[in-house]
Amino acid sequence: MDSVSGVGVIDKAAVILQALRARPLDLAELQAATALPRATAHRLVVALEQHHLVRRDGQGRFCLGFELVALGRIAAEQFRLGEVARPAMQDLRDACGESVQLYVREDDARRCVVSLQSPHALRWIVPEGSVLPLDVGSAGRVLAGETVSAGGWIDSVEEREPGVASVSAPVHDGAGRVIAAVSVSGPVERLTRAPGERLGPAVVDAGAQIGAAVRDALR
Repeated sequence: MDSVSGVGVIDKAAVILQALRARPLDLAELQAATALPRATAHRLVVALEQHHLVRRDGQGRFCLGFELVALGRIAAEQFRLGEVARPAMQDLRDACGESVQLYVREDDARRCVVSLQSPHALRWIVPEGSVLPLDVGSAGRVLAGETVSAGGWIDSVEEREPGVASVSAPVHDGAGRVIAAVSVSGPVERLTRAPGERLGPAVVDAGAQIGAAVRDALR
């Protein structure tokens, strides 16, 4: 495999953890998923197990370890963007009554770093930490650099999941670069098939507030 960081053992360990994101794997499946030699895959996954980054389930298959849960919580707490974005996101959630998410680009995908749930029983939930594609869904298209509407938003209806609509707007840093996308998502029945027309201005305003909060935090 090609080295990403220049430190081969770290790159290989990262490949193993990435492979285990989908589901638990036995050693043969792990070797196939990572294309690592069997001895290398075994040596590294057992070493990761010693650090509680990998564990074994009841069937003896390797899966992500509980230490990653703790590290994920700490990373979320230390993630400044999520911290400064939350007040504007809470205001947006309360105003529109729908679930609100904040995404950042991660390579060729997007990761949800903050997720606030709608108070409705029927709602769209995106768990924090979820990795989703860039090419479908309004937030992905914002982060992919697609041109926003004249109003500053992009909306989508049933692009990624049936029955779900969303509208998203960019968050800009002080240099005008898109650093995140704020999104409102929920059932088509409530958001309608034109969610941008209904909620776009509020989402754009939230994106502007988050961007201003980020710039203030960095002063």
